[in-house]
Amino acid sequence: MVAKVKRHIQRKVLDYQHKITTWLVREYDAVFVEDLNVQRMLQGDGNARNKQDAAWRQFITLLEYKTDLYGCHVVQVEPEGTTKECARCGVATAKPIWVRDHSCPACGFETDRDANAAMNILQRGFEELGLGWPESTPVETVTATNTDDFREVSASHVVETGSLPS
Repeated sequence: MVAKVKRHIQRKVLDYQHKITTWLVREYDAVFVEDLNVQRMLQGDGNARNKQDAAWRQFITLLEYKTDLYGCHVVQVEPEGTTKECARCGVATAKPIWVRDHSCPACGFETDRDANAAMNILQRGFEELGLGWPESTPVETVTATNTDDFREVSASHVVETGSLPS
């Protein structure tokens, strides 16, 4: 009876993984995940059974298999420091696992610990693909003041996104 229940749960997990991986590769052009050492994690103390049940390696295998079918990129990034490094300025802040918030003492950036890690994974994934991180410089708008005819604006008043101020 126990073996039958276990197989039923395994089939449910596999079904869910197929559905979520198919959705991910159809919805996004790129999916970035941490290159976790699951075997080492299982040897550590604590939550080993839950980590094993997550079937992380199987999930990655399904993702990678489906990338060719749907034209998506799957990139595994280095997981070291994703929760501790500030996604805004890169300063590492030591914090125990039970601290669920990220608060950077260097730049003041505050967010959820997992959101900070996700932003770091996203940045590393973009770097792996050679895309870089999108600029955070806001668009500057300037009102044309040197003309009465607003159909024509002096080019000196155009400021491009990401341009350095002159």
